[in-house]
Amino acid sequence: MASELEPEVQAIDRSLLECSAEETAAKWLQATDLTSEVYQHLAYYVPKIYCRGPNPVPQKEDALVQRILLGPMEWYLCGEDPAFGFAKLEQANKPSHLCGRVFKVGEPTYSCRDCAVDPTCVLCMECFLASVHRDHRYRMTTSGGGGFCDCGDTEAWKVGPHCQKHGPNPSEMEEEEDPLVHLSEDMIARTYNIFAIMFRYAVEILTWEKESELPADLEMAEKRDTYYCMLFNDEVHTYEQVIFTLQKAVNCTQKEAISFATTVDRDGRRSVRYGDFQYCEQAKSVIVRNTSRQTKPLKVQVMHSSIVAHQNFGLKLLSWLGSIIGYSDGLRRILCQVGLQEGPDGENCSLVDRLMLNDSQLWKGARSVYHQLFMSSLLMDLKYKKLFAIRFAKNYERLQSDYVTDDHDREFSVADLSVQIFTVPSLARMLITEENLMTVIMTTFMGHLRPRDAQGRLQFERYTALQAFKFRRVQSLILDLKYVLISKPTEWSEELRQKFLEGFDAFLELLRCMQGMDPITRQVGQHIEMEPEWEAAFTLQMKLTHVISMMQDWCALDEKVLIEAYKRCLAVLAQCHSGFTDSEQPVTLSICGHSVETIRYCVSQEKVSIHLPVSRLLAGLHVLLSKSEAAHKCPELLPLSELSPPMLIEHPLRCFVLCAQVHAGMWRRNGFSLVNQIYYYHNVKCRREMFDKDVVMLQTGVSMMDPNHFLMIMLSRFELYQIFSTPEYGKRFSSETAHKDVVHQNNTLIEEMLYLIIMLVGERFNRGVGQVSATDEIRREIIHQLSIRPMAHSELVKSLPEDENKETGMESVIETVAHFRKPGLTGRGMYELKPECAKEFNLYFYHFSRAEQSKAEEAQRKLKRQNREDTALPPPVLPPFCPLFASLVNILQCDVMLCIMGTILQWAVEHNGYAWSESMLQRVLHLIGMALQEEKQHLENVAEEHVVTFTFSQKISRPGDAPNNSPSILAMLETLQNAPYLELHKDMIRWILKTFNTIKKIRERSSTSPVAETEGSILEEYLRDKDKAERKRKAEIARLRREKIMAQMSEMQRHFIDENRELFQQTLELDASTSTASESSPMVSDLVLTALGPAQTRVPEQRQFVTCILCQEEQEVKVESRAMVLAAFVQRSTVLSKDRRKCVQDPEKYDPLFMHPDLSCGTHTGSCGHVMHAHCWQRYFDSVQAKEQRRQQRLRLHTSYDVENGEFLCPLCERLSNTVIPLLLPPRKIFNSRLNFSDQPDLTEWVRTISQQTTALQGLRKEESSPHPASSENPENKEKVRLPEGFRPDFHPKNPYSKSIKEMLRTFGTATYKVGLKVHPNEEDPRVPIVCWGSCAYTIQSLERVLSDEDKPLFGPLPCRLDDCLRSLTRFAAAHWTVSSLSVVQGHFCKLFTSLVPGDSPGELPCILDVDMFHLLVGLVLSFPALQCQDFSGISLGTGDLHIFHLVTMAHIIQILLTSCTEENGMDQEEPPGEEESAALSLYNTLREHTGSALKETPSGWHLCRSIRAGIMPFLKCSALFFHYLNGVPSPPEVQVTGTSHFEHLCNYLCLPSNLIRLFEENSEIMNSLIKSWCHHKEVKRFLAGERDAISYPREPNRLLDLPQDYSNLINQASNFSCPKSGGDKSRAPTLCLVCGALLCSQSYCCQTELDGEDVGACTAHTDSCGCGVGVFLRVRECQVLFLAGKTKGCFYAPPYLDDYGETDQGLRRGNPLHLCAERFQKIQKLWQQHSVTEEIGHAQEANQTLVGIDWQHL
Repeated sequence: MASELEPEVQAIDRSLLECSAEETAAKWLQATDLTSEVYQHLAYYVPKIYCRGPNPVPQKEDALVQRILLGPMEWYLCGEDPAFGFAKLEQANKPSHLCGRVFKVGEPTYSCRDCAVDPTCVLCMECFLASVHRDHRYRMTTSGGGGFCDCGDTEAWKVGPHCQKHGPNPSEMEEEEDPLVHLSEDMIARTYNIFAIMFRYAVEILTWEKESELPADLEMAEKRDTYYCMLFNDEVHTYEQVIFTLQKAVNCTQKEAISFATTVDRDGRRSVRYGDFQYCEQAKSVIVRNTSRQTKPLKVQVMHSSIVAHQNFGLKLLSWLGSIIGYSDGLRRILCQVGLQEGPDGENCSLVDRLMLNDSQLWKGARSVYHQLFMSSLLMDLKYKKLFAIRFAKNYERLQSDYVTDDHDREFSVADLSVQIFTVPSLARMLITEENLMTVIMTTFMGHLRPRDAQGRLQFERYTALQAFKFRRVQSLILDLKYVLISKPTEWSEELRQKFLEGFDAFLELLRCMQGMDPITRQVGQHIEMEPEWEAAFTLQMKLTHVISMMQDWCALDEKVLIEAYKRCLAVLAQCHSGFTDSEQPVTLSICGHSVETIRYCVSQEKVSIHLPVSRLLAGLHVLLSKSEAAHKCPELLPLSELSPPMLIEHPLRCFVLCAQVHAGMWRRNGFSLVNQIYYYHNVKCRREMFDKDVVMLQTGVSMMDPNHFLMIMLSRFELYQIFSTPEYGKRFSSETAHKDVVHQNNTLIEEMLYLIIMLVGERFNRGVGQVSATDEIRREIIHQLSIRPMAHSELVKSLPEDENKETGMESVIETVAHFRKPGLTGRGMYELKPECAKEFNLYFYHFSRAEQSKAEEAQRKLKRQNREDTALPPPVLPPFCPLFASLVNILQCDVMLCIMGTILQWAVEHNGYAWSESMLQRVLHLIGMALQEEKQHLENVAEEHVVTFTFSQKISRPGDAPNNSPSILAMLETLQNAPYLELHKDMIRWILKTFNTIKKIRERSSTSPVAETEGSILEEYLRDKDKAERKRKAEIARLRREKIMAQMSEMQRHFIDENRELFQQTLELDASTSTASESSPMVSDLVLTALGPAQTRVPEQRQFVTCILCQEEQEVKVESRAMVLAAFVQRSTVLSKDRRKCVQDPEKYDPLFMHPDLSCGTHTGSCGHVMHAHCWQRYFDSVQAKEQRRQQRLRLHTSYDVENGEFLCPLCERLSNTVIPLLLPPRKIFNSRLNFSDQPDLTEWVRTISQQTTALQGLRKEESSPHPASSENPENKEKVRLPEGFRPDFHPKNPYSKSIKEMLRTFGTATYKVGLKVHPNEEDPRVPIVCWGSCAYTIQSLERVLSDEDKPLFGPLPCRLDDCLRSLTRFAAAHWTVSSLSVVQGHFCKLFTSLVPGDSPGELPCILDVDMFHLLVGLVLSFPALQCQDFSGISLGTGDLHIFHLVTMAHIIQILLTSCTEENGMDQEEPPGEEESAALSLYNTLREHTGSALKETPSGWHLCRSIRAGIMPFLKCSALFFHYLNGVPSPPEVQVTGTSHFEHLCNYLCLPSNLIRLFEENSEIMNSLIKSWCHHKEVKRFLAGERDAISYPREPNRLLDLPQDYSNLINQASNFSCPKSGGDKSRAPTLCLVCGALLCSQSYCCQTELDGEDVGACTAHTDSCGCGVGVFLRVRECQVLFLAGKTKGCFYAPPYLDDYGETDQGLRRGNPLHLCAERFQKIQKLWQQHSVTEEIGHAQEANQTLVGIDWQHL
């Protein structure tokens, strides 16, 4: 298609280029009918620019549009060149004091918890950093996009509304001036004209309904038959469905389909086909057919290309308008006027109205463009914000109804603008009074809640799917109501009162529909069949919780409103009750001579509902009356006389009984829905307006009625009346032992009822019920939460109720009740209760769940035992009640209560005759304790002449009446004090009796003289002394016992040493051999330990015994025995890399012989150090493989290891492994059995000899490979290869190892080769030995790096798994040549050797700058035996090692001198240069000669020596480790401790002179020629000429990224990051690579790439290139660290950012400010440096199976 169109497009461009903006504007200025002029221009040009083919070309289109369409408008508007015109406007414009920055998705927003009027007031990062709030308590979140910054809005902030940038000018504070004064008259007219035409055009074209014809004035002369098949977004279909459908419908590739789907999701629509009508129609029908099966089909339209063109331009115009008004407030004002101007057609015809009302017809992209325009125009102009708010409120019902049926999310609907309008306090008040907004919101809401039953209650179980969808959407109206109420009025006008009460009425109507909804009846016999729908009702209740609280807060602010609201609420409640009371006949109850009439009602048989919002609202209002004391001031206004307390308490009481019966297990057959309802009824999210208010309602009722009557009604509702009213009933009841269930049920009900009485009397921490302050309530909550256990800040916040501002009020009191304990490396900070707060602990705190109560009791008793106190938990002292509730306490001393207490105590005394429980008794004791505390308080606070009416102590000391003469309560307590079966409660009874005596004394004192005081105190003192003596005795006994145990232990130790004498002897000897101090042992007289060379320290053979972890058999490690192996894990690594961009193009052809010094990718081997027999391991691995095959057939889940790649878990520690290393004896001892001659050649001779041998070998190889069979006849050929003396190339040494060891050598070698080069295993490949040596070198290098980063000594105490791993790895690498082809290893040696000592035919070998010397050293040393075994001239292996080492060291020094940039630091030593310095200088000068003075001018010798020492140190450390493990020479003790630089000690250990330059002097004859040949390499010349780089030494250590201290910097950086693939779209999951600092767009279709033939996400692809398969990332929006390994493995890890409470915030849910915790980041760094990331992932996946199911490769 496109190819045919190309020439046409080119042609059009020419005609377009001739159009000039200036001329067009001039023509418009002359025009009489401007509208038709402009329309003609648009009708002609728009279709020529836009929509010229299947794919848009945005850059080209934008350039043309600016030139031909927008340019003329800008000229017209300015009347001159817009470049100057707009600049002038901008200069004249006052800087706005509003910020108004519209947030992008994922941008950080900040809200101040101290100063924001409500949580929706937010600042952008720039304003926040420049504001006063940065030092306050702030909350940080990431924006969902769409809101804007409230900086400068004085109504949004209590303090500090302006940041430094948007501060108002003090001179202009007087009055608001009209912004139009800065514009000239004709400019205003021109602007008005052009804005009116353009805005109308845009609105008209965007809301245009027809698909194939344009409005008449935009029709073109000639119309082409080109159409688009346009696909629209919806929230129903998934990405996958859309991609699949598109591939079928327009047969595109998956990649194209993905790009279509992404664009549709982002912009709301995308054309998927371009062509004639027929062609597009066909695609449409396929799409519709394919998607209509599951749900409603995707929306597709076939639209004419010119319509699409105009719509695209319409959007462009709106964004243009948005940017133009940014130049001047005057322009903004004109645009607002144009938008809100009523047209000729009356109501709802302004342009703004038309856009709003058509919102749900528009696509996503169009909506967001015009919402942005509204925000930058109408909402930024204070005058028009008000007018717009009125329009919005007038259309509110229509807009919300549109939204409810719309299929886009709330954030794309214009209804979402309510948050910008309703949260402005002045606007909200104005809308309530002028537009009656509260009532409008409520009626709209009620209109959408349809199905109701006969009484008008809501019925959710009748909801269809569509209604349920609507119900979910309609909940956002509650949010709107919350916004309107969120700031409370300070002064009330009559108008506001009236309209608020109207709204209150509408709200009561909603509550009336909820009162008694979802009623339930107890299931008897069989279990309920269908779980009833309960969630909708609770969702509604939860959403309304804050609104109900806020309604009460508003009422509390004005007494008139409060009293009126109270009356209305009471009326509605009475109306509800009149509907309930039918068919309930009265019944009379009497106990203890009191009688009361009530209705017969049984919770366990009739309907009961947990939803009683009207009663609860009334309870709330009643408390407010009590608090404001309106009840006392004007009782005549209140209908208190009409209140019928039994009516008030009836329904809340039923709720409590329902809960009690559920606890007693009577409702088991009602299923989980009821359990869940009870759970939420008590849950912290709902309890404030449910459970708590029910308690208040009962308190209200009881305070107004005779407590005896209340208790009888309560007994009747709890169905316990019979038990307590007939004295003998309890006996009869317990004798029917058959009904165990009934007994248990009744006991539980009695316990619950007592608990309820405790709550009614004890819960006074509600302002208005008790005389307390607001902080007392929250303080008490915290004390009780922390008395369960210490808690982290976030747990504590979760357990406290939040108000509408998401605040709990905790911070104000937490310091007074708790200590904060900081977190360590893991875990989180904890709050612990201060000990002095323990006395406020109430065991029956009403917000405890059952489990919490028992935990708290346990914890508090334990504490008391630790403090050597008695374990009684007496009721705490309570604050007094408010006057309205004062009569509540009488419930404790009324006759029925005493009867209940007496009866239960009676049961306890005769404990075998009755069914009773200890917790029942415990509650009675608690009640008695409460009554005594109350009486004591009354007595202590009584005024002179008043009589205390609360006489509980006297009542409990009176025995019962005549007929049954029961003993007094006091007497029974004294009896129980000594009952053996009540051990736990003794302390409590003792406390009660003590308190009783105190009260008696106080009463006596007030009546007689204080005599009785002294006796008591003497008795107390005596008891105290006795107690002390007892404690002392116990402590003495404990001390003696400890001493005895210690003596026994030391005896056992001595005994053990005696028995195992030889063992200790051995260890002592070993210690002696490693320490130079012990002169006595003849082996190590006074020689220095040397690791290599002829002078190598001889160490006696140590036999090594190991035990197989699989068969538990012990075996000695020998050459000829069966192989023992260590589990090992080989991985590629870039931890030391200096160049991550380097990648191997074709691994099959790559030659790894020389490692480049940038170490771009190495092979690391790690091990857990657990030993197995090779055959045991083989068996274990086979079984793992078999199991895996079986598992794959059963389930398709991944395991945490990949068996196909040879992975398995170590059978003992479950560490991930993928191969095994054989355990060997030191290999050098085995090969080096030949005699050592004393006269070993020096370096020069040795190099000569080796050069001859290598030349001979190469000659022989050539000969073997040359095809001439004639060579044997031709005598001249024989002469060519002259063999050096004593060299026998035909000799092949015997392999000393057993068959199984050889096999294991091959196994590990092949595994390392396969992983290290990412190739298929092939044990014959010549590169296998190279990779093995490389892995040995790299592992040693990475260990050295870790040790020096942590400042640990080189040979300090290493973890034994590391030690074993390195020893085995080095020995393996040294022995591997025995299973390789001899000629291959010799070939490698020749090549490596030639790189240092160039031969006759220098091939393409790397220059000295491009070789990592340590890798070279390891390769040379380990391949040398292959050459030495054929040399019978008597040169020992040790000599070779030494010379190789010296040679490589010298090469390394030259490397350092060539690359070191020794700038003078001014730290010059003044002393005359010593021997070392002058030697260094002369060497440097030699180098300068050879390089033709390309080196810099000579620095001082001191500098040279310093840079040589610093540069070579890592190399020396690595070499020391290598030779230590290779030859088994113990390390010198000086190197085992930290502290000084160990340079000299290392040199001695490695047989080097401490002045390294002496090496060159000793071997000057050969070295001069070598240095010359190295310096003449062309690459060295290029480097010196500055044409290329080289690595300088010592290499800088690699660290993870330096992260910013403050997390919001990261969020900000990520919010500016747009996805690199999908044109400037914000990335949804920006992820930071902590290794190289790249930001990636993770977890999205747009950035998937192909890796080894499968689609992977950006992180996985990056992991492959940057970390060779291991990645460490930070997911910025979630604030969590992500570890990836390969494609299938990954895990999340705790981030290094903590808030002030020492907690991480994964998912940024809490929004506390986060700061970097250096220790935790260090820990992640260590994991990465030590190559333990894969291991960490393995452990995480084993521990948490859900991690295995995640598709890590798509991240």
